[in-house]
Amino acid sequence: MCGIVGYVGPREVVPLLLDGLKRLEYRGYDSAGVAVVDGGGLHTARAEGKLDELVKKVGASPLHGTFGLGHTRWATHGRPSERNAHPIVDSRGRVAVIHNGIIENFAELKNELKADGWTFSTDTDTEVIANLVSRELDRGVSLLDAVEAARQRLQGHYAFAVLRGDGGSGSPGNGHREIVAARQGPPLVLGVGQGEQFLASDPTALVSYTRQVVYLENGDLARIDQHGVEVRDRAGKPVQRPVRQLSWDPGQAEKGVYKHFMIKEIHEQPRVVQETFSGRVDFEKGRVELEELGIAPERLAKIERVHVLACGTSWHAALVGKFLIEELARLPVEVDYGSEYRYRDPIVDEKVLALGVSQSGETADTLSAMEAAKERGALLACICNVPGSQATRISEGTLLTHAGPEIGVASTKAFTTQLVAFYLLALYLRQSQSNGEGVEPRHLQKLSHVPQAIEEALEGERRIEELARRWVRANDFLYLGRGINYPIALEGALKLKEISYIHAEGYPAGEMKHGPIALVDENLPVLVLAPHDAWREKTLSNLREVKSRDGIAIVLGTRQDDEVAEIADHVLIVPETTPELQPIVSVVPLQLFAYHVAVRRGCDVDQPRNLAKSVTVE
Repeated sequence: MCGIVGYVGPREVVPLLLDGLKRLEYRGYDSAGVAVVDGGGLHTARAEGKLDELVKKVGASPLHGTFGLGHTRWATHGRPSERNAHPIVDSRGRVAVIHNGIIENFAELKNELKADGWTFSTDTDTEVIANLVSRELDRGVSLLDAVEAARQRLQGHYAFAVLRGDGGSGSPGNGHREIVAARQGPPLVLGVGQGEQFLASDPTALVSYTRQVVYLENGDLARIDQHGVEVRDRAGKPVQRPVRQLSWDPGQAEKGVYKHFMIKEIHEQPRVVQETFSGRVDFEKGRVELEELGIAPERLAKIERVHVLACGTSWHAALVGKFLIEELARLPVEVDYGSEYRYRDPIVDEKVLALGVSQSGETADTLSAMEAAKERGALLACICNVPGSQATRISEGTLLTHAGPEIGVASTKAFTTQLVAFYLLALYLRQSQSNGEGVEPRHLQKLSHVPQAIEEALEGERRIEELARRWVRANDFLYLGRGINYPIALEGALKLKEISYIHAEGYPAGEMKHGPIALVDENLPVLVLAPHDAWREKTLSNLREVKSRDGIAIVLGTRQDDEVAEIADHVLIVPETTPELQPIVSVVPLQLFAYHVAVRRGCDVDQPRNLAKSVTVE
């Protein structure tokens, strides 16, 4: 969850660290801090709150140096405060640590260290790491060996980085300007430069400085100095990890003319949706070409069931994927929360395709579920937005989306590109199950028009903003949908609650009478997805049930419909496409509505309270 950044090289380090933290602030914004070594002395600056507070502090009392660490925090151990902000320094004042994750046996280790004379000044589990490393340094070993010994004592999921000052006793690390990092769970990536090296929890922090990156594997220990990188595996043996090339443009991680990243990313959807299917569809031959998936069609032909594993917004995409795969490929699909799957002893064998879905490819619960399925014999694949991420490395096959870096915590363009990926995969499975025969032309013809349909949906933003102004003070919202649009109701409700803090629930429309109808009164807005589809008459019945109880009916439709207009209080129209592709278009107004409600309520839409972009701890 937390953001980690480090640098060793010739540049002044603090501006570089602050720039990296700004790009990582979506990972946590309870507090922030930096640590640098200057002339052998270890110096830190920390501040509670968002990064701007740290920038003010460093501006008032500048720090200097050419290697250091930065951290932006999402609190797990210890409440958000300057006292608990990272970097955490050991009680001897010579080691600084930044950490993402949870040390499960911290209490036991803390008692052991206290008995050995080490003191603690924070409420964090991270301080255990700092004191353990410092105790190992008392044995006269290198920083790399000290971290190696310390991490052998740690239990849990963690990623951390350490640097050393002299603690008043001489030059740091025998004269070496170095950073040592360890990974067991949450992501860490090294940036390889000329005469300078970088470290981060997310490549977003690195794209302005280098495109050459090395992803650390679970159990890896790494040392960087200005001359290069050194990696040891779980067994302590030197290992070469591949250097990968980042394809992201640094400008993609900038807001440009937009006020927030979220609205920028909503408006990028026509482009990224097209980029996700471009080059993967032969419209002339009526074929989906997914050789990049890396799984032979003959093997996919043997699949009898699909398990989709995801969390949050990706779970909603997975629900749409269930409809698509069952409808188009005629394979039974189970959708599981990653956090629940491995604890329920699922029935898995080699005839199951286990499909992890994660924007970052580092979601801890999803990764654990994927590994559990793989251990039971499933064919493992993933839909992911980040090449080289952990999900892609443990999978036998990967279907990359092309959303580019998504900075807003509330996912938008990553969601719609996941829907496109599911559509392509469903058709590819259909081809594989039918001995490679192409798909019906109708399944591909409309796909090429989806980017334009999204553009047209975005043109209705002013009308949506007016609607947001009218209902900005609502305390509750109910979202209803049927069939493949039911998950879009869930996603619309999630977006509203995430960024505006309005209580919102999504429900299958047919379930309204089994509970939620008790909430309907003159104060409850009910947003109903009512495309002109096979469920239209059933949906109209739900609308009448809302209005007969004085509820406020807001309808999202696909055609001008006099019957709907007569019932509803407000009607929004989006372009119509095939039922299988309609969710990609219909979700856009719901994203815009949540955004404009949140802006009018004065909420921080890019960094909503208590949330982090990538949930890398269980």
